[in-house]
Amino acid sequence: MGIYVNPGNISFRKALNSKIYVDKTDLTDVTNHKIDTLECFMCVSRPRCFGKSMAADMLVAYYSKGCDSTDLFAGRKGERGEFFKEHLNRHNVIRLDIQRFLESEADTESFIAEIERKVLAELMKEFPEYTDLGIDARLKEALDQIFIRTGQGFIFIIDEWDCVFRVAKRRSEVQKRYLDFLRGLFKGAEYVELAYMTGILPIKKYGDHSAINIFEEYSMIDPKNLGKFFGFTEEEVREQCVRYNVDYSEVENWYDGYLLGGLHIYNPRSVMGALTWKRIESYWTGTETYEALKDYIDMNFDGLKETVIGMLGNVRYKIDPTTFQNDMTTFKTKDDVLTLLIHLGYLSYDEAVKEVFIPNQEIMQEFIRAVKVGDLSR
Repeated sequence: MGIYVNPGNISFRKALNSKIYVDKTDLTDVTNHKIDTLECFMCVSRPRCFGKSMAADMLVAYYSKGCDSTDLFAGRKGERGEFFKEHLNRHNVIRLDIQRFLESEADTESFIAEIERKVLAELMKEFPEYTDLGIDARLKEALDQIFIRTGQGFIFIIDEWDCVFRVAKRRSEVQKRYLDFLRGLFKGAEYVELAYMTGILPIKKYGDHSAINIFEEYSMIDPKNLGKFFGFTEEEVREQCVRYNVDYSEVENWYDGYLLGGLHIYNPRSVMGALTWKRIESYWTGTETYEALKDYIDMNFDGLKETVIGMLGNVRYKIDPTTFQNDMTTFKTKDDVLTLLIHLGYLSYDEAVKEVFIPNQEIMQEFIRAVKVGDLSR
């Protein structure tokens, strides 16, 4: 069992031991059907506090050879999947949390080399007879050698994949170098059985650097068939409200409003806060995305302030999200800023009519705070 190569199931076990846990293990049935297919590249983008890391931890616990998770999945939804037993703890897994390598902008010059160095070190311990390339070898070379000599591929679970686009917002050379690293790691690589990346933003559009368009995108704009895995569904919230004796109508009023694949989805962090503390309020105050909300409103890009005032009055606006460049700085139209706010979780998007709106009372309060602090009335 390693940190990066074939890690254990401790993080998922802690989630199961927590006071509130909602079973999303049937995500494994979706990912199992993509293993060793042309559709094996998945990029799942959701806002903060929507369970990204928990899903990644669950997939690691399920696939990794570095642990035995039979007891953790016993009786859960994932067990009903067609290929559940076939893949349970049967794969080599490489687990990366990019945020661990990018604690500050100072790390942007060295984080890729650090990723390669640490993963290579663990690969050489895990496959000592097959990794004779030396510590200075490139990661993809070692993976190629292992695959050629053993026939064993790898499942990649990458959390906070887009961290560099938030830490180094305006450093395009760093962003391009990172995209080149991912392209080299995945493009045409036979050792990839499955690559599951999750973050806040979809994959950055960068001309020829869009070569990692091998990834299928599942986002707040287009969740495809993963809508129910983006947060808590209405049914799940009702069940938890009954269990913890909390008035569902109040929870609905404050936290409902995200529309994903025809489903009403709730922010898990908010619902868990309400259930735990028996108090209905905003649980997003003070987060990084709150500061971003204020900053983007203050920019008043292309008349954004007037649009926000309208949405505070429950007005919806039609937008075109297709011009958004999937970063936090490149804006050509007001629609680009509004699309970013959808990905950050501050707006909801109705795909059927292509309209954007403030989803619920919790987020309404955050907009009001941003208005107040940013002096939107000027």
